[in-house]
Amino acid sequence: MPQFRNQLQQCLPDLWRYAYALTRDRHMADDLVQDCAERALRKRDLWQQTGALKPWLMKMLLNLYKNQLRAQSRRPHLVAIDDMHHDPAAPDALEQKLALSQTARAMTQLPEDQREALLLVVLGGVSYKQAAEALNVPLGTLMSRLGRARAKLREMMADAPSADLKGAS
Repeated sequence: MPQFRNQLQQCLPDLWRYAYALTRDRHMADDLVQDCAERALRKRDLWQQTGALKPWLMKMLLNLYKNQLRAQSRRPHLVAIDDMHHDPAAPDALEQKLALSQTARAMTQLPEDQREALLLVVLGGVSYKQAAEALNVPLGTLMSRLGRARAKLREMMADAPSADLKGAS
């Protein structure tokens, strides 16, 4: 039990990054990770100890997220005007913030299956094999989704107008 808790605790930062990438909301990401950790502790007997824990947790988090989306679609959702826009706070330069924001916008336009694959591998930090297992798809399918997602992102980023930060004097 202590070993499972230690492994779970080591996965929490990656789970939170993945949850934030899915939800784009810090509070929702916190809740999602908490729900995932609680469920993992409750269902720890179902985990196959022959495999890595992180993909199992990522799949669980993704399933919880999808369940929340289904539940939200059945009821109206009110948002305070102050909470309409949350950007990750980072001490980066303005150009980097704009590029990050542009990339995040472009990722929301990807098909859901491609976005999930990309987020698992890039933000989740899992291997292709582990991501394929977490998404319950063959490895070749995962790799083609990643390839299409990356190609579409490159295309969208190339087409997007870049901001001129130097300005005209």
